[in-house]
Amino acid sequence: MKNKHNRVKPAHKEQPEKPLVTAPKRRNKPAPAAGSELTTPAAHKNATPPVASSTEEGERIQKVLARGGLASRREIERWMTEGKIQVNGVQVLLGTRLKAGDSLQVNGRMVNWHKYAEQATRVVIYNKPTGEVVTRNDPQGRPIVFKQMPELSNGRWIAVGRLDINTSGLLILTNNGELANRLMHPSTQIEREYAVRLLGDIPESTLEKLKQGIILEDGKAQFNEIRLVGGEGANKWYYVTVTEGRNRLVRRLWESQEAVVSRLIRVRYGPVVLPENLRAKNYYELTAKELTLLFEFVGMAEPKSDAKPVKKTFSRKK
Repeated sequence: MKNKHNRVKPAHKEQPEKPLVTAPKRRNKPAPAAGSELTTPAAHKNATPPVASSTEEGERIQKVLARGGLASRREIERWMTEGKIQVNGVQVLLGTRLKAGDSLQVNGRMVNWHKYAEQATRVVIYNKPTGEVVTRNDPQGRPIVFKQMPELSNGRWIAVGRLDINTSGLLILTNNGELANRLMHPSTQIEREYAVRLLGDIPESTLEKLKQGIILEDGKAQFNEIRLVGGEGANKWYYVTVTEGRNRLVRRLWESQEAVVSRLIRVRYGPVVLPENLRAKNYYELTAKELTLLFEFVGMAEPKSDAKPVKKTFSRKK
C-alpha cells in the first residue's frame, strides 16, 4: 500500500500546526483484506474445509469474536476447523452464523458473545505515563491503564500493543478487535517510532550495527531508522523506528550495545501521532473522519457512524 493517505492526527483546536513527528513514507506491507491468505486457515494445505450453507440471518462467528478481541479471524477460523467451537452444543462449520439466543462455547468454555454485538467503532489515543501497566488486573496493585478509559456500554477496550511500566507515550485503544489485530499483526509491519534518551555519546559504528541487525535471545532485530535530534550535557535524544512489537524490543536493542536508556517515549504508531499538547494521563478520542483514515490505512471497510458525535476535547482522568 502506498502512503497516499493523510496521517491520522487529532483535530483539536489546541493541536499544533505541525505534529511532534512527521511520518515517513510507509514501507511496510498492507494489511491483508478479508478473504486473503491472512483469513484463510487451510489455504496452505490445499484443502477445502466444510462450509455451512449460506444464509443472511445472524453474523459470522469469526467476525463476532474477532470484534471482541478474542483472536484474529484467521485464528478463529482455525479453531472452527479443529472443532474447538460449538453453537448450541453442535460443532460449527466455517460460515456458521450466530443468532439471538444462541449459546456459544470456545474450547469448552461458555462465551457471552452478545456483548460483542456490532457497534460503532471507538478509538482512543492515550498518553501513558511511566508507572502504569497495560493489563486488566495487576496483583501488585499498580495503576492500570484500562481504569483510565471512558466507559463502554458494550464490549471492552483493547490495547494496540503494550508499553512496559517504564515506557511512556502513545497507546492506542479501541473496542474493535479486528482493527486492533490489523494494527498489531506481524504481517503488516507497521512502524512504531520512539523518542529515546541515552546517556553518553553513541559511536557511529554502533548505530550502523543496530540498523544492520543484532541477534537477540528471540532472534534477529534491528532499527529501521535512527536519528539524533539533540540533547544537553551527557544526555542525547534519538528517534528510532521498528516494525515489530516484540517485548521491550527497543530497550533490548540499545542494551545489547551497553547503551543506557534513561527515558523511552512512543511518539507514533503507523499514521497515528502523539499530540504535543496531550498531557500524561489524558486521552483523545478520534473523530469519524480520523477513523475513516485509520480504517483506510489498514485496508478495512469504512466504519459505521451510527454513534453520537464525539466532542472534540481532551478528557482528563483524575
